[in-house]
Order: sequence, then C-alpha cells, then structure tokens
Amino acid sequence: MKKLLCLAVFFSASLLQAEAQQQTPKKPLSHDVYDSWNSLEGDKISNNGQFVLYNIDPQEGDGDLYIRSMVNNAAAKYNRGTKARFTNDSQFAVFQIKPEHQKVRALKLKKKKGDDLPKDSLAIVKLVDMSVVKMPRVKSYKLPKEGSGWLAYHLEKPLAEKKEAKKDTAAVSEKKVETKKSTPKKNKDAKGTELVLRNLNTGQEHRFSRVVDYIFSEQGNMLYFVKDELDSLHHAGVFAFSTSELKEMPIDTGKVTYKGITTDKTGNQLAYVASADTVGADIRYFGLNYWNTKNRRNQLLADTAAKGLPQKWMVSEHGNLTFSEDGKRLFFGTFPRPVRYEKDTTQLDEDKVSLDIWTYKDPLIQPMQLKQNDQELKRSFLAMYDLKSGKMQQLATLEMPDVYLDAYKTGDVALAVSDEKYKITIGYDTPTRKDAYLIDLKKGTAKQVLKETRGNPRLSPMGKYVYWYEPMDSSWHALSARGGANINLTKKLAVPFYDVDFDMPMLPDDYGFAGWVEDDSYLLVYDQHDIWKLDPTGKKAAVNLTDSYGRQNNLRLRYEKLDPEEKFIPANADLYLSGFNIRTKADGYYKDYVSKEAKPEKLISSDHAYTSLSKAKDEQLVTFRRGDFRNYNDLYTSNLGFANVEKLTDANPQAAAYKWGTVELMDWKSTDGVPLQGLLYKPENFDPKKKYPMMVYFYERSSDRMHAHRTPAPSASTINIPLFVSNDYLVFVPDIVYKDGYPGESAMDCIIPGVQLLVQQGFVDDKNMALQGQSWGGYQIAYMVTRTNLFKAAMAGAPVSNMTSAYGGIRWGTGLSRQFQYERTQSRIGGTLWEKPLQFIENSPLFFADRVETPLLIMHNDNDGAVPWYQGIEYFMALRRLNKPVWMLVYNGEDHNLMQRKNRKDLSVRMSQFFDHYLKGAPAPVWMQQGVPSVIKGKNFGLELVSEPEVAGELQE
Repeated sequence: MKKLLCLAVFFSASLLQAEAQQQTPKKPLSHDVYDSWNSLEGDKISNNGQFVLYNIDPQEGDGDLYIRSMVNNAAAKYNRGTKARFTNDSQFAVFQIKPEHQKVRALKLKKKKGDDLPKDSLAIVKLVDMSVVKMPRVKSYKLPKEGSGWLAYHLEKPLAEKKEAKKDTAAVSEKKVETKKSTPKKNKDAKGTELVLRNLNTGQEHRFSRVVDYIFSEQGNMLYFVKDELDSLHHAGVFAFSTSELKEMPIDTGKVTYKGITTDKTGNQLAYVASADTVGADIRYFGLNYWNTKNRRNQLLADTAAKGLPQKWMVSEHGNLTFSEDGKRLFFGTFPRPVRYEKDTTQLDEDKVSLDIWTYKDPLIQPMQLKQNDQELKRSFLAMYDLKSGKMQQLATLEMPDVYLDAYKTGDVALAVSDEKYKITIGYDTPTRKDAYLIDLKKGTAKQVLKETRGNPRLSPMGKYVYWYEPMDSSWHALSARGGANINLTKKLAVPFYDVDFDMPMLPDDYGFAGWVEDDSYLLVYDQHDIWKLDPTGKKAAVNLTDSYGRQNNLRLRYEKLDPEEKFIPANADLYLSGFNIRTKADGYYKDYVSKEAKPEKLISSDHAYTSLSKAKDEQLVTFRRGDFRNYNDLYTSNLGFANVEKLTDANPQAAAYKWGTVELMDWKSTDGVPLQGLLYKPENFDPKKKYPMMVYFYERSSDRMHAHRTPAPSASTINIPLFVSNDYLVFVPDIVYKDGYPGESAMDCIIPGVQLLVQQGFVDDKNMALQGQSWGGYQIAYMVTRTNLFKAAMAGAPVSNMTSAYGGIRWGTGLSRQFQYERTQSRIGGTLWEKPLQFIENSPLFFADRVETPLLIMHNDNDGAVPWYQGIEYFMALRRLNKPVWMLVYNGEDHNLMQRKNRKDLSVRMSQFFDHYLKGAPAPVWMQQGVPSVIKGKNFGLELVSEPEVAGELQE
C-alpha cells in the first residue's frame, strides 16, 4: 500500500511539473545565450561496439567528455575531457583534461602566459569498471595504430625546472675554476622533456628523459623517440625501446638535429633524417638514415654524395618519409641546394632596398610568390630508395614536381602531374591545364601520357590504371599504366556525369566517385543520382550499379565509407549509401551490393539530416548524427539494418525553453520561368492572420539544407536564422540560378518573384522587409538596392561594388589575380574587361549609387583576403557623398569573415539593432545615430539605444 501511495505521489508531482513546464512561456533567443549553447564533437565507437564516447562542449567555457556503455546504457562524465580515444582492444579509453577555463582566464588577466599557465592532465579509464588513473602536466599521448596494451605520454617541463630556468645564471659565478671546467655546459635551448611508456594492463612504466619527438610502430612492438642535447655528456640522438624485450637501444647519437622518424608496417625498420650542422647555419645538410631490428646497425642511405641524387641537390628535412606496404622501399624528399648569398656587413638595414619586381614572364605573380614563400622554402621532391637493391631513384623533378604512388607504394609505376608549363595562366584560365607522366620505378624512365588535361589524373589503388574526369568532354577516362590507349568510359552513356546545375561560364565539374573495387577491377563513379560500375579496360559495358533507383526516386545516392582504412571496395561488399531526396529534402540510408543484382533497399529515411555514419570495427553496430532545423544533430545508434534506432545524446536540453520555429520548402518560378526552390522559416506559434517583418538572406543555392540544424551562435558575417525567427521575424532563403553576364539581374529575377509570392499570402509585412548577405551575397544586395526600393533596409557584408577595379585586383589571402573570378567563376561575366566593358559596368553597383534609397549597413574588414577592402570603401564613399543613410563596420585585423569571437558577438548585436530599428521601430543605437569618434575608440562602443530627443546629445567618453 505504501508503495502504491509513493507511486501516486510521484506521478502527481511529475504531472504537476510537466504542466508547470507547459505553462511557462517560452523565451525568445537573445545574444546572451550563445556561450552556453553546446556542440557535440569527437564521437567514437569502440572496436567491439560496447562503448561510445563523445564531447559536449559549450561555445565558451568548460565542456564534458562522456563514455557510454552500450550494454547497460550507463554514461560516465569527465569534466573538461578532450582528445579521447579507445584502445584497439576496447579495454581502455584515454584522454587529456584541459585546465579550467575561468582559472586560465584569470591568470591571463594577470598577464601570465606560456609556462605560467596550467597544463593538461592525462586520464586512463579502465572500461570494465570505469576506474580512472590520472597524470598531471601531460602535453600529448599516443597509442599504437593496430596494437594494444601500451600507451606513451609526453610530459611538460616540471615546475621546479621552469623556476630554475628563470634564474639569472649570470649571478651564479662564485665557483672555483676547477668546478667550472668539470661541469658540462648546458644547452640553453634544450626543449626535451620526459616521455613515459606505460603498460596499460600492469601499470608498469618506463621513463625516458629529454625527449622531443616519439612514435609507436603500428603494432606497438617498438617505441622510437628523439632526445634533445642537454650538455656535452648527454647528446641528442634517436633511440628505440622494444616492448617485448623491455630494452632501450641507442640508434644514432651525436648529431645536432634528428627529424621525421618513421617506421615500416612491422615496426622493425626505422628511417629518419639527421644533420650535424648547427641550427643557425645558412645551409643545413641532412642525411637519410636507416636502422632495423635485425642487425641493429645505423646506416646512412643518402646525402649530397648519393648516387642517383641530381647534381647539386640534397636531402630535405621537410620531406615526408614513408615505407612501402611491404617494407622494401623507402620514400623521402630532396630539393635543389639553395644558393648561398654572402651577407653584406657594410650596410645598415635602413640602407637596404626593399622591393618586389613584377615581370610579365613570371610563372606566378609576385603576390602569389610571396604568399607561397614559406611553402617553397620547405618544398621537397619525392625520391625512392630500394632497400633490396640499395639503389636510389629521383622521382619528382622541377619539371614534374607532383608525384603520386599507388595505395600500397609497391607498384612498378608512379604518376607525375605537372602544371609548370601553364602556371602563367593561373588567374584567368581555369581549370588549369596539366600534363601527366608515367614513371617506371624499375627503369627510372618517364613517359608523357597526357597533355593539357583539365582534369586531375590519379593512380588506381593497385597502380594498374591512370584515371580522371575530363572537363573538356565531360567524361570519365582511364588508361593502362602498362601502356595503352586513353579510353573514354562514359561517352556512350545516356546520362550526364557533369554537374547539370552548374551555372558558371566555365567547364562544369563532375559528381565525384565512390572508389575502386578490389584488384582495380572496376571504378565506381556518380551521376546526379546513381552509382555506375565502369570497366577501366572499356571491354565490358558500364553498369548502373544502383539500377537507376536514384533517378527514378529523385534520390542522390552516395557511398558511405565505413572503414576509415579502406583502400578499395571488396568485390563482394555490401554497399551502404546515403540517400538524399533532391525534391523533398528527406534524407536517410540505403543498402546495395557491388556484385549482386538487386535494387537499393531503403533502411531509414525521414525529414532529417543524417551525417557522420560510423561503424564499430568488429561488430554490426553504427552511430550517426541526426537532426533538423528544430532539433540539434544528436548522436544515435543502431544496427546496420537501422531497425532499432536509439538516441544517445541530448546536447541542448535548454532549447526546449526557447521559441524556435519551423521551416517550409517553397516553390516558384523566376521572371524567366525557371523553377526554383527556397526555404521559409516561420516563428513558433505562427499566426497566418498576423503580418511579420521578413529578412531575406541568400548566397546561391541553399534549399538542400532544409533539414540542417542551425545553432544559435554569434555571427561571422550573416544573420543567425534561429535568433531572428525566435524574435518573430520571417526568414526567406531563396535559391538563385544565373545567366552568364548578368549576375545581378539574375539575383533580381529569382528573388523578387519569390518575395512577391510570399507577400501575396498575406502574412508578410511588405513595408518591413530587409536583405542580408555576405561576400557574393553582399554583392547581390549592393546591386539590388540600386534597382529596387522594395526593402526597408539592407546589410551587405564584404560586397564587390566596382567590378572594373576589382577585376584588376588581388585576392590577398592567396595572392591570386581576381580576373578568373569575373571571367569564369562566381561573378559570371564570361569575358575580360576589354571584351565586355559594358557588362562590368552594368553589374557594378557603384555606377548606380545615386539610385539607392535603402538604408545600407556594410561590413568590410581591413584585412579581408578575399574581397579587397577598398570595394567597401568605394561604395561607402559614394553613398556618403550622396547623403544616403549608410554605415560601414570595419573590424581591425579581421579577415573576410570574422574569426575572433568577441567581434562576432559585437556584429551580432549591431545587426539586430540595425534591423530591429528599421523593421520593428526599435530605438536606434548611438553608433547609428551619432557614430563613434576615433578618439574614444575602444572606450565607448555606442551600443546604447537612444530615443529621438537624445539624438542631438554628444557621445561621451
């Protein structure tokens, strides 16, 4: 009876609580909710499928790591856990623990930095009982890729050592001469710290001092590490530790620098580069070194005198060292010996000339050269050392700098692809032309097999074929690596393999490919809807692997790679596919087969977005993310049949307390009769009898993101849709299709009919509509306000306003000339300035600034690497002179989109203030009414709202 009474009381209390929650009115989203809104990151599933881990982190502050048992559904939480991994045997989870956010912030306010700030800790969780072992002051850790039972973790400098390093050593001088002579001189620049190798099963540890770099072999049978020089008695060197013998072995000592340690698949062979030259030397000469567990003898394989190395070339310290899968070959980097220039010690720095010399013969223009300087200084050219024959072969050259190997690096050919002859056309000729060469790894010869292809040739996994999509004929091609004709694999097929929706004045790209079937037997490629199986020899007819199921059902079927290490698709594999409905935007997963004839089987499909499908290595268990506009992309689990879907996380339960909204798919036609789609976001509890202010945001096409969840977050450049919808705005996101030569007019032709259709439905306040967009969207807005007064206000982020001046400019982020963008890509003019001068002018808002009546807010930052800052200045100055209502926000040192969170928060507030003022009649902020004079910059930000009588007052410091 007591139990029944307790249950009754419990259920009554639950009902009352639920009713109270239902009665509590939901709050609109505001700018102060951003920091606590969570993201789910780093989800992983153990190999045995019994555990899942994931992080739930706020946008600012301390997050949590969760480890959930899939057996009993219990979850353990670890504050500030990060960089978590399961061991391969699924017995342990290892992760780092970050310092508390507020403690770090408090210390930074006291001007502490570097070693004075708290460091990460390490945690090891034994999954069978969830017991935890922690270690302080850990900078990194590593686990074997395939093996289990061992963990290596690298410690920060001990606190005592830090304090000792800060002492003024000059003051410690009163020692006997004999003592000074007998004390080794310490290396002041030593960076090595203690490395710990731990047996996870026994807890036994082995410690190694002065370590700067370390790696495990794949199976964990060997640990290799580099020690820094401490003093004349403790030299730098490379060392090995056998986890079976529990024995440390010196490999090479006495040189100044050791880099690039790498092992073969077995862990029994080691390679690295080393130099005896001092760090400050003008040119440092490195040698390629080799060691193995069989004879345990260090061997110099290549240096400047190596046979097979081009004259005046040398081994690169920046090359990527790798062994072939069978361990018989070693690949490394070389480069031409740099020219040594004598330093002029007779001139002061202020007397030296500093200039860039531009010439019409430069393969790359000076800004691109300057941007790529560091990359060029570290550039290396692939070379091969045959460990069986002892011969070295240079593969990459100045003329053929990019060389690709098969997936196993065991084949007899390599593929070189070069655009060196065509680099001078970069900036206006796109896609760039390339030549391709097959390199015979036995004979050392190279043969050209492709000339001026616009595609990106690659080798098949086994190295039997060269394959590529050729934009010039919109077809997939292959040719035998043993010699043979270039075979067009898709020319005779009735479906297009180019992007049919591509609307730029250049060659369209392909839909991509799924991969190769084992033994290089077939290439699997995509059309708009389906997957095709292509015989690379061209002898067998192409097969629609998905039986046109995608096309018949308006689906876009794409292969889901469930094994991250997969190099090819097994011939008898079950194919798991994502299936997105192009028309309705529903999403889900399907199943098909490589060899078995059967139509794709629908496993799960719904009005959600599905992402991040991941499978347990040894079990038929998967995890995936699912969400929609209203619901965050939480983590779910299921078997491979998706018959028992279970939700694992609820990352943002607080969302239930806020007004959100809904999203609908809209259909209409452009002025030219082109069918279009777009998204309409409506406020929660939408009333069709009311009239709502409406924001119109756009870029190019966004309707496929109908079910994408949009998190409340400070803006890098565009409106946060949930925030505006939660505050009773409609938000319309239309798709746009373009006509060559008329990008601005195309935007008008697509957007205005969609807006008019919504206005006709009666719930849009047509007197209070606004535009907002960034970059390409910003340009279209800058154009539209010269052609229509339909909108009450507009914001254009980083807009191009004058195509004639922008055309000749530089994209400073890459150093590229901007010409390609106007002739062939996004700006879609389709010709040069001298070929189509009128269209450059017609599409430039600046030349029609006198027509603007719409109040305009511009954001254009002074370190914008994509659209030159002066584009915003040109438009602002024209509108200012015409006495048009215009403001420009310039975030100092910021790029095209805001990177710093403080600036994102600031922009979000100012955008809301701007649109609330014009569309809702809210008071204007001080920065709009009076501005913020430079003399009080950084002291008063002008965010206070003012009523009309206060407008005449002066802004005070």
